[in-house]
Amino acid sequence: MAVRRGRGSSGSGVPPVRAVVRTAKLAGIPVAFAGRQAAGVGKRALGKSAAEVNLDIQMRTAQHIFEVLGELKGCATKLGQLLSLYELALPPDLAQPYRAALTQLQDSVPTMLPGTVREAMAAAMGESWGWYFKEFDDRRAAAASIGQVHCAVWRDGRQVAVKVMYPGAHDAVLGDLEQLRRLSVLATVFVPGADVPAVTEAICTCVAEELDYAAEAEHQRRFAEIFAEDPDFVVPQVITQRGDVIVSEWLNGTPVSRIMDSGAPEERSRVGMLILRFLLSSWVRTGLLYCDPHPGNFRVLPDGRLGVVDFGACVPWPPAGFEDLIGDVMEAALNGDLGDIDAALRRNGFVEPGRPYEVEPIAHGIAVVCEPLAQPEFHFTTEWLRGRVRAVLDPRLTNAHRQMTIPAYVTPFARGLLTGMGVVCQLGTYGPVRAEFARWSPELAAVFERSDARRDQPTDLGNARQRRITPTGRRISVVS
Repeated sequence: MAVRRGRGSSGSGVPPVRAVVRTAKLAGIPVAFAGRQAAGVGKRALGKSAAEVNLDIQMRTAQHIFEVLGELKGCATKLGQLLSLYELALPPDLAQPYRAALTQLQDSVPTMLPGTVREAMAAAMGESWGWYFKEFDDRRAAAASIGQVHCAVWRDGRQVAVKVMYPGAHDAVLGDLEQLRRLSVLATVFVPGADVPAVTEAICTCVAEELDYAAEAEHQRRFAEIFAEDPDFVVPQVITQRGDVIVSEWLNGTPVSRIMDSGAPEERSRVGMLILRFLLSSWVRTGLLYCDPHPGNFRVLPDGRLGVVDFGACVPWPPAGFEDLIGDVMEAALNGDLGDIDAALRRNGFVEPGRPYEVEPIAHGIAVVCEPLAQPEFHFTTEWLRGRVRAVLDPRLTNAHRQMTIPAYVTPFARGLLTGMGVVCQLGTYGPVRAEFARWSPELAAVFERSDARRDQPTDLGNARQRRITPTGRRISVVS
């Protein structure tokens, strides 16, 4: 076997795995933030404007947060990916420091050094692991949240991707999950109406399952079988899985992140619609929900098809009652009044029994979210998504969303939906979104048909903004 070796350096390149080290690094973030705030008082006294001081604090804090998350990897990196949604809640000028730091997170250090890579390969595939490869590049080709990917040539001549988990990642991630459970009670400050422990446990279960490379390989095999010869998608075949190593076919293609940065509007929309189609169709076709649709998991192949990788975050789907939930809530949103919306939300567990809340602003928000489904074509933008995220995350006590919750079993779907929505919005996707949803959901197609029949015309944005009658007979506009 020919081994292409990276340059050596001191250390192993393995993220810290001892719980005390990881906890100390995470705990240092708020301490450092408090120190910057204290220093800011002195800078303002020396004549710097409050705006200049605050921007400096934000930039330094953002960089610190994502440097720590990138170094720790595991759950911390996934947390950083979720924080990208919170960046959307900030005004564009204030969000810039966080956006700049986030772009560094996916490929942040540390990198496993060649000696550690070879040790990990031997632990998974045996001391003679090199026999399986004609060539193996021990320099990292790509990063993953709990490991890294290497380019190699299998003994039969096929170019392959070798995904190797960081040594000690199991214990590190499980330790992070315990920290998350302990800290999750703080979330009730922002969403007092939510069943935070149940949702936290659902998140922890989903993340813990991503440590199982045997399960991930089985997920990928199922997707590869179902999507074989598909005109739109390519899923690489798994060649072998041993311990904490997965070997699969290599995909040559353009990263979606590059399409976001420099692709023509037509190509960005085409790719965005393909991602949407994959997310909507995959659980219908495979019985598995793909929960991790961030840009790093998609490649545009030379023939135009979309390549998909990384199947660790997949769960059996749909659970009993989910299709009824979608049809029920959407029926109320598109064809009902405030009383129907209130009843549907309570029936499906989005409001705790007996809890009072303001249905009007929630109906307003639902109408905005339904805009992509209320007209033949829709243009997704980050500005549109930012408005929705800011409305939901607004910390004011009068924010009705604070009284809402989410059924714990819907958590994987919410994770995939929010992450996927961020990708299609960053691409600026424009296309027949409504028809794509109807194609893969008979329940939604029936709702759309009833909506069209009631109006004697295809649903459009103007109809979605029509005035509705409240249960008391008072007329209100649910979307201003």
